[in-house]
Amino acid sequence: MHIRMFRAFTLLTLAAVAIPLAGCAGGKGRPDTPYVARDVGTLYSAAKERLDRGQYKMAAALFDEVERQHPYSIWARRAQLMGAFSYYMNKDYAEAIRGARRFLAVHPGNRDAPYAYYLIGISQYEQISDVTRDQKVTQDALDALGELARRYPESDYAADARLKIDLLRDHLAGKEMEIGRFYEERGQWLAASLRFRHVVEEFETTSHTPEALMRLTETYLALGIPEEARKTAAVLGANYPGSDWYEHAYELMQEHAPDLVAANGN
Repeated sequence: MHIRMFRAFTLLTLAAVAIPLAGCAGGKGRPDTPYVARDVGTLYSAAKERLDRGQYKMAAALFDEVERQHPYSIWARRAQLMGAFSYYMNKDYAEAIRGARRFLAVHPGNRDAPYAYYLIGISQYEQISDVTRDQKVTQDALDALGELARRYPESDYAADARLKIDLLRDHLAGKEMEIGRFYEERGQWLAASLRFRHVVEEFETTSHTPEALMRLTETYLALGIPEEARKTAAVLGANYPGSDWYEHAYELMQEHAPDLVAANGN
């Protein structure tokens, strides 16, 4: 993941140095603070140098200062996105997201817009916690990376975005499964079935689908609707015939065969 980020950084940096620095100090008098007025070239060079040295917080402050002191220069646009990247490297994800969103608001058609979307998505992605926590940030990351994949399907970042989208969907499905199991353990069969059905219908390509189908078979049997359980078990067998989840569902259906016969008789 970080390889792509550094690749993006390199592309931006090469684009920056391709234009001569007006009034550059040539490396002399490096600023130790971003609060002293300086020409745009000196500020940008100082920010880049701090970034190269891994001093991400100072680099971000200097890139912000480029934009503040020289808002109408060509460097301001680059500094805006490089500042967001610096915040990301400093794990200040909120500021990274804010900076990237501001870049998109001001420069929506810029060639670096795909990278800004990626920066937003990856900043949210790296904040994801385990499935026991609230998953709002997971959904936010999914939305941002999905937007990138839709708007710029051929960009350098689209393939990685699609990979992470699959992982995010799996994560969200895992959360639904956790809640469903919670309800099932407490005998709240209807609430459990709704969660498992949501996984089957909305996250059918994730790794959780076989278990969701088996759990759905269990809950339908507990709810006294064996015919629905039979249909669900049949779907499980058709799609995952060799799985342990199907074996368990098959055993359940064998145990409840009299109920199914009775249901069909009615």
